[in-house]
Amino acid sequence: FQLQQPQDTVSVTAGETITLTCTVSGDSRPGPVKWLKGWGSENQTIYEQIGSFPRVTRVTSGSNTDFSIQIRDAQPEDAGTYYCVKFRRVPGHDDEVFQRGKGTVVSLQDTALGPGMVAAAVVLCFLLLLGLFFALCMYQRKRRGGADSQCLPGPAAMGSSLSIPLRCCAGTPDTPSEDLDAETSHLPSKQSSKEDNNIHYADLQPLPTAPWHGRSPRTACSEYASVKVAAK
Repeated sequence: FQLQQPQDTVSVTAGETITLTCTVSGDSRPGPVKWLKGWGSENQTIYEQIGSFPRVTRVTSGSNTDFSIQIRDAQPEDAGTYYCVKFRRVPGHDDEVFQRGKGTVVSLQDTALGPGMVAAAVVLCFLLLLGLFFALCMYQRKRRGGADSQCLPGPAAMGSSLSIPLRCCAGTPDTPSEDLDAETSHLPSKQSSKEDNNIHYADLQPLPTAPWHGRSPRTACSEYASVKVAAK
């Protein structure tokens, strides 16, 4: 009679299934084959043919030569050394050990990421990328808005009087100004009414060009404005 327990060690992750292999061959005296955890007075019966073991099942049910077992949903307390043992019956006494395997050491690794944890990690990464994309869009929009505002002079934007010097040459319908004609020769002509004694045009100094660092085309700043005030 030979009993073979080939596995030296088995390493699993918590929640997985532990498979322990044990086979027998040859003739033997009547008696059960059991799986024990530990050896000596503190051993624990993990499986035998009589009794209920909810997490333990035979790999090959009803076999007389293959006594391999599976332990479902491995837990940290399942770590230890397991022995496959052949007993023989002794009339009037408890069963005696006839032969035992060399023992298999079972160890549990750290819990791996389950499907739920993997899905949560993927969703979290997606949300982080979405947040970064939104922040980048807002930053670029803010930069474009700041570049457009550079076309407005500071004092005028704040509602105060224009501090840029003006070159103004104007004339009334009765006394036309040659300088006004020279300055406005490139602009569309506008016929003035004889009753209109207002200054109707002023040529502003060109605004200083601010440096541009954006990617989009810069908005052109106007160098001229129409100012209508009462003539003294």
